[in-house]
Amino acid sequence: MVHGTAVSGLDLAALQFIAAGAEDEGTYLRAEDIINHEKDERSEIKPEMFLMQMAGSRIVVDSVTAIIERYGISDALTLLRLLKEDVQKSGANMMFLVFDGIHTPLEMTKLMREADIVIEFRCDTHQAEIERTLAVHKIKNAAAPQRLLPFIITDKGIEASTTSRVV
Repeated sequence: MVHGTAVSGLDLAALQFIAAGAEDEGTYLRAEDIINHEKDERSEIKPEMFLMQMAGSRIVVDSVTAIIERYGISDALTLLRLLKEDVQKSGANMMFLVFDGIHTPLEMTKLMREADIVIEFRCDTHQAEIERTLAVHKIKNAAAPQRLLPFIITDKGIEASTTSRVV
């Protein structure tokens, strides 16, 4: 699970994640597009139907926020559990995006508990400077780093910052 605001770099991280496996088949699912198509076609797509569109060694769900908005937290969690089972069976990797400031604390807690890894993209403004960091809050069966990791957004995407303050 990767979460943050819409301008924090989530979409760039997801695109880099899917592009990193260019030699492998992958799926980038834009839930908003499917949901909007459903509204246009007046057909009812159940969240489980998203499973049929998932293939490859890297899967991105952009975004679980749209799925929760359309179907509710229970259906979104069911979909994530089913996806997780499929991903584990196939040995694939999945990234799902969640936008901050939209969900209740209870919904965020449920999503974080479902994830094996939780990464938060932060974007803070200090006077005339934008500072972007990511925080790894959870890694299943491992200790998460105890510091924020700075990054920058370039024309090629997200890069780890090469400078770090020593305290």
